[in-house]
Amino acid sequence: MNKQSILVYGSIILAMLFWSFSFVWVKIVYLVYNPITTVFLRLIISTALLFIIGKSIGRIQKINKCDRVQLVLLAFFEPFLYFMGESFGLKLVSSTLGAVIISTIPLFSPIAAYFFHKEKISPKIVLGILVSIIGVGVIIFNKQLNLIASPVGIALLFLAVGSAVAYSTVLKNLASKYNPLTLISYQNLVGIIFFLPPFLIFDLQYFISAQPTTEVWLAIIQLAVFASSLAFIFFTYGLKYLGINKSNIFINAIPVFTAIFAFFVLNETLSFQKMMGISIVIGGLFLSQAKLKFLKIRTKK
Repeated sequence: MNKQSILVYGSIILAMLFWSFSFVWVKIVYLVYNPITTVFLRLIISTALLFIIGKSIGRIQKINKCDRVQLVLLAFFEPFLYFMGESFGLKLVSSTLGAVIISTIPLFSPIAAYFFHKEKISPKIVLGILVSIIGVGVIIFNKQLNLIASPVGIALLFLAVGSAVAYSTVLKNLASKYNPLTLISYQNLVGIIFFLPPFLIFDLQYFISAQPTTEVWLAIIQLAVFASSLAFIFFTYGLKYLGINKSNIFINAIPVFTAIFAFFVLNETLSFQKMMGISIVIGGLFLSQAKLKFLKIRTKK
């Protein structure tokens, strides 16, 4: 593996780690603030940080007029629509279950990538996705194949899944023209504009009267720096080289990391069944990236 490959795969893995921990951090913030306030604050901090760094090193590019509509669309899907679904969904389900649902993004992204970018769906990607979905199912369902969770929470999280797929589709067009720091900076800036009306209407009065602890503010800062800034930059960098399908398959690792983090930080249970599902998810992840010789031989025939 050359240096370029190490940087690409390392960036993707770091993005997954930061997003995994975000499921834990938001639970801490929700002890005081509502979902809209949580996202609004993390976007403000993230945007300020990114523009300060970007301007100081001269990495913020000018967005061409022909790309501004796509940029607004990018921000609408994520952070706005994605975080509306994810944030309110996580109010109703556990961190681990939320991460598991988000991990189904690779199931739908190859379809969008095929129709909008003509990316081929290789047999190993399909095989890796199927194995990962089995692992996800092991984590979600009990022995009687019953799912005990809020239907509304699950629906909201699947709204986030659809938004993430649409986001990746639009991002692919812009990632070849602009560097990750530029895209994420403007994406979050437009996201603030989208979130401002809901914040003023629904959360302003509660925000004024709330009394956050040091732990809550630390969690907000971590969400802003790692989940809303660095994770998106790393993911955009990886997607530029790997494409939509290969990049999104790594999202299957999120419930693995989240289950471990939630166990240690939030004291969520980590049963044998969850551990089994986690192992299967990891297997599907590596399977999708492996060089399968028998698949190559069958393709040549």
